[in-house]
Amino acid sequence: MSLDEKFNKAAEVIRNFSSGPTEDEFKEVYALYKQSTVGDVNTPRPGMLDLKGKAKWDSWESKKGMSVDAAKEAYVAKTEELVAKYSPSSA
Repeated sequence: MSLDEKFNKAAEVIRNFSSGPTEDEFKEVYALYKQSTVGDVNTPRPGMLDLKGKAKWDSWESKKGMSVDAAKEAYVAKTEELVAKYSPSSA
């Protein structure tokens, strides 16, 4: 299975998570997904009243400089970790 196929499968798994992962774990997955699909942050940091937006932006910014392939590999690995942790029967 190619890296892109693994990445797309992992993205589908994450979309179907209904509970389990913590907010920090979801921010990590979000940052890796954005780095994989967009690259480095390309938008201004949200304003001071948008706490959730700032947290997501900061998480994505922390991946700055990571290559698309490295981000995809990390995304797949993180997804596998979350599946094993929160739904062992699905692994």
